Amino acid sequence: MAEYGRAPTTNGLMRAWKAALFSILLLLVGCSRNSPPTISDHPRITPKVTLRDMTFRSAALSREMSYRVVMPASVATGTRIPVVYLLHGGAGSFRDWTNYSDVARFAEHNLILVMPEGSESYYTNSREHPQDRYEDYIVSDLIADVESHFQAASGRQTRAIAGVSMGGFGAVKVALKYPDLFAFAGGLSSAIDVPSRPFSIHRIGQWRHYQSIFGDWGSETRRQNDPFVLARSADPKKIPYFFLACGDKEGLLPTNRSFSKLLQQRGFQYEFHVVSGGHDWNQWNAQLDDLFQSLKQHIGVGH
Repeated sequence: MAEYGRAPTTNGLMRAWKAALFSILLLLVGCSRNSPPTISDHPRITPKVTLRDMTFRSAALSREMSYRVVMPASVATGTRIPVVYLLHGGAGSFRDWTNYSDVARFAEHNLILVMPEGSESYYTNSREHPQDRYEDYIVSDLIADVESHFQAASGRQTRAIAGVSMGGFGAVKVALKYPDLFAFAGGLSSAIDVPSRPFSIHRIGQWRHYQSIFGDWGSETRRQNDPFVLARSADPKKIPYFFLACGDKEGLLPTNRSFSKLLQQRGFQYEFHVVSGGHDWNQWNAQLDDLFQSLKQHIGVGH
């Protein structure tokens, strides 16, 4: 009697499925290693400006860093023009400002716009990772590189810094810590309260990230990077002019109200706007006219 092969057992089928799945995973991993990640980049540029992406080695970070520059298409030889440093928000990149807003048009007014890569750093020297000195990278390495490669004016009165969300925190904090570098600081939907946010079991990953940057709760490194603490001890006469705005549908609104109240109590020069909208680029883009109008009144901008 002829003997035919027995029907596959359940265990045999499972082993076959696992082997097939493993092969597929290996194929996918191989493809991902061989194919560079696709970067979406769609800058909104006007005909009167030029865009350049730069890469340089940051001494503070000990690695190559990128930044984007938008400037007038034509600048007279020998002319030096003011610089505005624009900081992106969390989960963003140095491309965000030109991809999600119409900020490039403001470069037409004799301004150099510089947009650095900030990763998820809060533009702060990390407490846990000594190689991530993002604050030093901004205030030392980046400014020096910009002023060596472009027709950028040097000096406090010709520099401004602004940011959205995480970048708003960075702009406000840096302006408070280095008042001799900037004449104007803008914060849109600034996450000013990050160093003082209490522990939450529901956001334990976020809490751990903040701890790696700012140190343990109540530590001196937290205090040194807390805009509320810095504003209470700073000399209002030496601090840059602040432009602050926050959407009326944002969870950050109470924090920004409290910070503006502190600025008022201490006699800082500032303006604070509660605007319509949420925590997104639609709202931030709508504030750019007011932001740059105020900026041009407080730094030396030619027309």
